[in-house]
Amino acid sequence: MSQGSGGKACRVPNMNYVVSIFKIMADETRVSILWLLSQGEWCVHDLAGALDASVSNISHHLRLLRASRLVKSRREGQRVYYSLDDEHVVRLLDEAFQHAQHG
Repeated sequence: MSQGSGGKACRVPNMNYVVSIFKIMADETRVSILWLLSQGEWCVHDLAGALDASVSNISHHLRLLRASRLVKSRREGQRVYYSLDDEHVVRLLDEAFQHAQHG
């Protein structure tokens, strides 16, 4: 396989981070959470109810999504509300679903 530019190895910027995003999204529960959050803010209890999962399970997935900078949170009194970190996450999710429809 040709390396393209005179035999020099290709260095893709932010490769490790991009790979980590795809790894974190390679889970049905996390993709479901991201899809729900693309519709607006949710608290962990409501996400757990919508996904028929335990609060601790959803909290675990939300921690991973926050660590990957795909999800952000804000506190309002006793509740913590989660949303997608930015529009890039929405576009990434939309593109993945559109690609799946063309399969």
